[in-house]
Amino acid sequence: MIAAPTVAQEISDRFGRIAAPQVTHDRIPTFWVAKDRVPALLRFLKEEIGQPYRMLYDLSAVDERVREHRDGQPPSDFTVVYHLLSLERNEYVRIKVALTEGRLSLPSVTRIWPAANWYEREVWDMFGIVFEGHPHLERILMPKSWVGHPLRKDHPARATEMEPYSLPPQKEVAEQEALRFRPEEWGMSRERDGEDFIFLNIGPQHPGTHGVLRIALQLDGEEIVDAVPQIGFHHRGAEKMGERQSWHCYIPYTDRIDYLGGVINNLAYLTTVEMLAGITVPPRAQVIRVMLTELFRIISHLVWYGTFAQDLGQMSPVFFTFNDRERAFEIIEAITGARMHPAWFRIGGVAHDLPRGWDRMFRDFINYLPPRLIEYDQTVLHNRIFQVRTKGIGAYTLDEAIEWGVTGPNLRACGLEWDFRKKQPYSGYEQFDFEIPTAQTGDCYGRAQVRVEEMRQSLRIIEQCMKNMPEGPYMSDHHLATPPVKDRTMRDIETLITHFLNVSWGPVIPVGEALHAIEAAKGNNGYYLVSDGSTVSYRTRIRTPSFAHIQTLPLLSRGLMIPDLVVILGSLDFVLADIDR
Repeated sequence: MIAAPTVAQEISDRFGRIAAPQVTHDRIPTFWVAKDRVPALLRFLKEEIGQPYRMLYDLSAVDERVREHRDGQPPSDFTVVYHLLSLERNEYVRIKVALTEGRLSLPSVTRIWPAANWYEREVWDMFGIVFEGHPHLERILMPKSWVGHPLRKDHPARATEMEPYSLPPQKEVAEQEALRFRPEEWGMSRERDGEDFIFLNIGPQHPGTHGVLRIALQLDGEEIVDAVPQIGFHHRGAEKMGERQSWHCYIPYTDRIDYLGGVINNLAYLTTVEMLAGITVPPRAQVIRVMLTELFRIISHLVWYGTFAQDLGQMSPVFFTFNDRERAFEIIEAITGARMHPAWFRIGGVAHDLPRGWDRMFRDFINYLPPRLIEYDQTVLHNRIFQVRTKGIGAYTLDEAIEWGVTGPNLRACGLEWDFRKKQPYSGYEQFDFEIPTAQTGDCYGRAQVRVEEMRQSLRIIEQCMKNMPEGPYMSDHHLATPPVKDRTMRDIETLITHFLNVSWGPVIPVGEALHAIEAAKGNNGYYLVSDGSTVSYRTRIRTPSFAHIQTLPLLSRGLMIPDLVVILGSLDFVLADIDR
């Protein structure tokens, strides 16, 4: 049997020596390309190559100016990094473009991927890199009046490094004026056929937006002509903080990205750190991680279930689902000592072993929840009003979902059985027996069906964890595992010194870069980390599902009514901190 050509061979056959390869820790095919060849190469990878890379998975940048170790890299001041994903190949490809300080520009790829719109705006906002031909290149996370580009290495990382904040009256007026929505800036007309359009704000303070989110609507009567989501109100500089905290101390910050996902956030970050460090996590720690990750998946979906029903006018379900969530939190608290944000996973394992009686708590929960889910299905999913409000509303096709970088339940609602726990297994997921729920409609109802069934599959996984929990250590004995197991520090001075240094200064992670992504509660959550051989990350890039999903809002809502917009927002199941980071 003849082996299929690699992406490197196919690029070479099409373009010759256009791209210089680079070896990375994650073994993702990586190529350096001149900026004038970027559009042609990316279009080839998306549209012309066999088994194409149809999804623009992520687009980010790195400030290289103070980086010490650049083995295998061309000289550059900044690097723009494209991550593409081929679902047919089940493979990423990474394209990198070197830029110099005096020439920080390259062509926009929004004509190839509409989803590049927000990613390019974010790179300009954070680094000052211009994308020529972008339809609306302006700040997306920072205020319009912000001076500087925060992810540059010379930008302050702490408020104590900046002048005290003040807001004199004239500046307050200017800030308010900057928030004024001007339709012409977005290519919108104010009238059609002599009739004026209505422009309406939804948010930033609105119960249907589930957080501080502004959506400027262009309306023809009650029909939505277009929508412009405005994000950034929750931005806290999560990536900047990742570049000043030690590898170990950054773990609690990850809990606050998707703040409903708890330790799921820890797992996305730590799998990348452990890949860079070459750490193998012991089987017991892997199963413990899976068990708590699936419990937090249920917790997140219970919040979504109750609030989604409430968005549609059902007032009772949210009280029941939140009560069920409290039962799950009792288990989390008994094991970790915390509830929503336990920050309990560690580099190389988990913080400590399971307490006595943990299996009884899980067994009680596994017996308790299924009858409740049946009751909720009868009350919510089978409710005729709920079905009328959700079926056929906010639908996209499978091709559209892939085009816009949709992942998780929202992608599976379009009929594609794609789950990173199955396709790219991690933490031992390949050992578990569970189904991947799908729907065929791609609408609000289909997304609801998938999430409800996912809770049942998570219960299956938890039950298997409970019945097949391996014996052995809960922490790796690798020298970079942080912190080392405590009891050994009392027996030899070398372990005591390592414990002290890894906790206080943090472990020194080997030079390199890696991307690893997991199936989080809301979709694919990935961390792209660059190490310069230090106790802190040189570059921390967080790829979140909510950022990609909320960008599809105009596509899903055009031609519908305002009440439909609220339904679409609830069905997408996003978290504002997951969008804004």
